[in-house]
Amino acid sequence: MTDTSSTLTGHCLCGAVALTVQQASRDIEVCHCEMCRKWSGGPLFCLHTVAEGDVGVTGEEHVVRYRSSDWAERAFCGRCGSNLWYQLLPAGTRTVTAGLFDLPQDFAVTQQIFVDERPHWARLAGETVEKTGPQIHAEAEAAGLVTK
Repeated sequence: MTDTSSTLTGHCLCGAVALTVQQASRDIEVCHCEMCRKWSGGPLFCLHTVAEGDVGVTGEEHVVRYRSSDWAERAFCGRCGSNLWYQLLPAGTRTVTAGLFDLPQDFAVTQQIFVDERPHWARLAGETVEKTGPQIHAEAEAAGLVTK
């Protein structure tokens, strides 16, 4: 992981929900899993996982949460539908969608996950770390975040 940035602020398309992220990594992670593709319409670009307490939310009354699995929920703006974050419930971490922010030039895609589910049309240029779904699940199990 690279150095962390100072505070980032961003908002959904309509502005009803604003997010403030403290100590965000400059790493952007891209998820190619089927659920993320269905949710976002393509690969999901996110700021690397941050602790739930490092994300401030204004307009919480507009946030809608969808429990997408036993261990995760996804949040979006109930007014405009903008995707906000993916939350890994056992860890209490959020992966915040990168498109909500005007990111500085030093932010870059450093990792792609679920590359075994990546469609042929979603190949990205440049070198990144690539992990398959089984690798991601094994890491989560080893960390005690999910069980088989």
